[in-house]
Amino acid sequence: MNTINKLFNLKDKTVILTGSAGRLGSQFAHVLTDAGANVVLVDIDEQKNSELEKSIIEKYWSDDNHSHPFLTTNPMLSTTDITNESEVKKMVEATLKKYGKIDVLVNNAHFVPREHPKRDAPFEEYPLELWDNATRINTRSLFLCCQEVGRAMRKQSTNGVIVNISSIYGMQGSDQRIYEKSKSRVNSPPYYALTKGGMINFTRYLAAYWNRKNIRVNTLSLGGVIDAKLHDDEFIKKYSEKTMIGRMANTDDYNGALLFLCSDASAYMTGSNLIIDGGWSAW
Repeated sequence: MNTINKLFNLKDKTVILTGSAGRLGSQFAHVLTDAGANVVLVDIDEQKNSELEKSIIEKYWSDDNHSHPFLTTNPMLSTTDITNESEVKKMVEATLKKYGKIDVLVNNAHFVPREHPKRDAPFEEYPLELWDNATRINTRSLFLCCQEVGRAMRKQSTNGVIVNISSIYGMQGSDQRIYEKSKSRVNSPPYYALTKGGMINFTRYLAAYWNRKNIRVNTLSLGGVIDAKLHDDEFIKKYSEKTMIGRMANTDDYNGALLFLCSDASAYMTGSNLIIDGGWSAW
């Protein structure tokens, strides 16, 4: 195996991926599987998650792919409610029973109440119950997954990796100029700044807490991903103008960065925040 393949190889690694059925989660599931990992697909949307599992099996386990150098294992489905402590414990136990260890946790799941009529209400009118619900779900699930998986990783002889998926809006204020004239029913809600910003410093806390205990913890902070169903032309134009590359991200633009953080290619990296945003935050 050459140096590049060795650095990014996830063969025989077990990766728990939350929010696996989402637009980015499904991309992450494919790239992690392609690198050789056993991916535990965690999502409460059972139908979409099952479809994802099927697509992974069809793509990587067809008769034409028997010569793939990495693929020797299969994904595992889990409809765990990651805000429920007992369910998270059972998910971790089931993973250990099937694979014997957990090498990587990717905290990708994020609750977005898209159907709530006041999801994009002005801050002065933002519903307290929506704020409470969103902050509770997003912070509680992050805490529980890190706690349970971290506990398992501490008992292992192998190294552990945790990757928390955050956002540029966890570091910077959302630029209201790109939203104010948009016809899209979209804005960056106040709870998003709190939960994504808190995630970045929680990463630092965990990296410091588990220092020299063979658990690395890093954040991957992302820029906006284009969504033709959600974004109108005016929004896309204004957002793109704020990036140095001149466009919003595509769903596959973050695959390489995630693979880097999950693999030995980032072996000397912990407590850090990798920003991939097309240059948005650089000027």
